[in-house]
Amino acid sequence: MLPVHALSRVFKGRILEALSKAEADETLARDPAADPAQQGERQRALARHDGVVYAKATLAGPAAVLDCLSRYTNRTAIGAEGLLAIRGEQVLLRVRGDDDGGEGVKGGGKGGGKARGKRVVAVDGVDFVGRFLQHVLPSSFKRIRHYGLLAPVAKAERLVTSRALLAMPAPNPRAVEDARAFMQRVAAIDIERCPHCQAGRWRCVQSLPADRAALAAIAAGCRGPP
Repeated sequence: MLPVHALSRVFKGRILEALSKAEADETLARDPAADPAQQGERQRALARHDGVVYAKATLAGPAAVLDCLSRYTNRTAIGAEGLLAIRGEQVLLRVRGDDDGGEGVKGGGKGGGKARGKRVVAVDGVDFVGRFLQHVLPSSFKRIRHYGLLAPVAKAERLVTSRALLAMPAPNPRAVEDARAFMQRVAAIDIERCPHCQAGRWRCVQSLPADRAALAAIAAGCRGPP
């Protein structure tokens, strides 16, 4: 969307703005330039340098981008495939790497030992819950936020205005894909097929309306950004 050189200037401006605000609020931890003259010289030195950003199109195509982003949008901490069993007060996990803080388990059969670069470890149940909760966001925090043109408050209007300013043709309603066709084209995934048996098909049997009263009660206690 943005040229790299323009993005560099914006990035540098944001950094300098945040630094100036931190100095004014006296919240800059361990500031080596405590003297106002030194602070001014540092600001001028930083302004002379270009901001450095790195942005380019992915070489693996949109499927790789979708796969990367999906790890942060629809799961947290550990996937279901990593949870193997509960053994007394311990949880058996399939992990990668050599140091995870748990007790190694040498097991035969499927998923045991270090087959395919992975191994099985036993983690104390209380420790496992504590580790997992470190990945749970506090109340009112959002995992993904959209700004600018994609900000939810005015996305529809801003996108229409942007397309008009760029003299782009209006989107063809018949060319708009549904979720099933998009996932099939981009990620080669059939979302209507059962991921367990790989044979059955998902079928919608009922659509329930949203409970507006319950949603309003939840939103009333949320002070975070939308």
